[in-house]
Amino acid sequence: MSMIAWPVPDPDLPSGIHPALADAASAAATAFRAARARHTRAELGEQVAMGADGTPTMRVDALVDEAIVESASRNRVNLLSEEAGFVDHGSAVTLVIDPVDGSSNAAMGLPLSCFAGAVVTDNTATEALTLWFDTGRTWWARAGEPTPYRTTGRTTLAGATVTMLRPKNNSFDAWLRVVGRADRVRVLATTCLEAALVADGSVDAFVDSGSNTHRIMDLAAAMVIVPAAGGVVLDVHGRPLDFDPDLTRRWSGLAAATPQLADELIQAVLG
Repeated sequence: MSMIAWPVPDPDLPSGIHPALADAASAAATAFRAARARHTRAELGEQVAMGADGTPTMRVDALVDEAIVESASRNRVNLLSEEAGFVDHGSAVTLVIDPVDGSSNAAMGLPLSCFAGAVVTDNTATEALTLWFDTGRTWWARAGEPTPYRTTGRTTLAGATVTMLRPKNNSFDAWLRVVGRADRVRVLATTCLEAALVADGSVDAFVDSGSNTHRIMDLAAAMVIVPAAGGVVLDVHGRPLDFDPDLTRRWSGLAAATPQLADELIQAVLG
């Protein structure tokens, strides 16, 4: 399979961002750019290891994660990553990172993949960043502070545009219930980017229809960015979202423009 021709831009990082988070994002973009330049699509998608979360690691994941591990070490902050697991540097600060969300998209050359990370202190996320690799566009928010992003404010599933994970793990019936009530449905295969699109009002909601697919790093950035924009991030089964380093834990994440829309989505998923 061929190389991916187009370049990866530098990230548009906001002023005031935590320096360790900024460095991790820059390192991820640099590593992603190098991986795309040096490897074919088949090589990027090759499974080269087993991640700390118990799922296979593609080469593109491994290369970007390695750069983030080095960044965390430089900045002397802890790291929780789906590939490396928990890396303890004795810091009060932990970066909870998804190095490449949408790995299959990234390996294939589909321009729908991203870096996402949150700064966590005492089990509380204080700020977060999502970086769209193929555009350099970023979404950033700090907990408790104003943000320029605003959700659509939609309160009903009827008429809503919803992005979803593909149906799996016996979630097909729940998936169809959401599809049957929403106006438009998209499957983009990149949870972190889709949650950012909820925050800026591009779509009304994102949901996993009960398949228990998400790890905490899939949702960590959204847990800051979406509420700052007026939305909510929940687990459809009502389980609390916390930053336990146990990467065997799974959730069915939901990001919605409003609590009312979130409630309707949960009702549709649970039947």
